Amino acid sequence: MPVQQLKDYLDKANVEYMCLSHPPAFTAQQLAHHVKIAGDRVVKTVIIELDGKMAMLVMPATWRVRWDRLSRILDTDFVELADEQEFQDSFPDCEVGAMPPFGNLFGMTVYCAEVLTEQPELAFAAGSHTESIHMKTRDFLNLVQPMVINQGFTRPGTQKPAWLLKNRKRPEPREETLLAGY
Repeated sequence: MPVQQLKDYLDKANVEYMCLSHPPAFTAQQLAHHVKIAGDRVVKTVIIELDGKMAMLVMPATWRVRWDRLSRILDTDFVELADEQEFQDSFPDCEVGAMPPFGNLFGMTVYCAEVLTEQPELAFAAGSHTESIHMKTRDFLNLVQPMVINQGFTRPGTQKPAWLLKNRKRPEPREETLLAGY
């Protein structure tokens, strides 16, 4: 979907948006940098294979997928990152890696990180590495109707809960404890 088709779709839906041109951005983090917006407001679009079908995962640029948690929340044994070769034909006229987060326009189920829905506005690649769309989150949610999920993601650098750290770090057995059994 070239940028113009996306604009036409948004215009037809009577949605306010802004389209910006910027230097090439090949990651959502680069897009955030170029348009000077916090990474939590920039959408990272990830294509996943879920039980043999392609689906779209949208989350903040600053977050990463936790595959074990995502599998659990989606109640499946098979979820993985889709290979670009397998899905590039599903996004005609889009540059690889610049797919807009409108999976509904491409026949894909969209899963959205709940934390993204808490942002007032979002920015995302508009099918090209040099143009992005900026719009209100509520309009995005109304148009896409994603399945909002609250697990399966992590923000790098966040502190793990104390109880989790305690369970992971088991103390080495002391020598006197080992000898006490003899």
